[in-house]
Amino acid sequence: MFSGASGINLDSKGRIAMPTRYRELLRVESSGKLVITVDIQSSCLLIYPIHEWQHIETKLLSLSDTQPTERALKRLLLGYAHECELDNNGRLLLPLSLRKYAGLEKHTMLVGQLNKFELWDADEWQRLIEESKQAISSEALANNERLANFSL
Repeated sequence: MFSGASGINLDSKGRIAMPTRYRELLRVESSGKLVITVDIQSSCLLIYPIHEWQHIETKLLSLSDTQPTERALKRLLLGYAHECELDNNGRLLLPLSLRKYAGLEKHTMLVGQLNKFELWDADEWQRLIEESKQAISSEALANNERLANFSL
């Protein structure tokens, strides 16, 4: 499972180097194959090991092609989905269309989210952290039934 946030620079060819701590796990569990797509609720990219993406595909397959919202979701997630493989140096090439969608320049943040990664523009990530701190204030936690008894 993936956790933690890592600052990563995007090189001139549009590649990122996966942090060393994840490389072996990705090579063993998914033969280094990953799927990158867009996050429909924010301006980041989602990076799934291929075996985790297959679960997403199964869910997408169950959605309707005639219901407009479901079809739109499928269109975005599948339309932007790009299968790729870690190279021998642990790098991943990000297609230009995905870099543009997420506004990625040089400085990025790769954030582990258990079964996937989020890839953010570093400045956007910092802004999100500040918003997140406000969103999870004590009052907000108390008003959320699922989080009311959550403790660490």
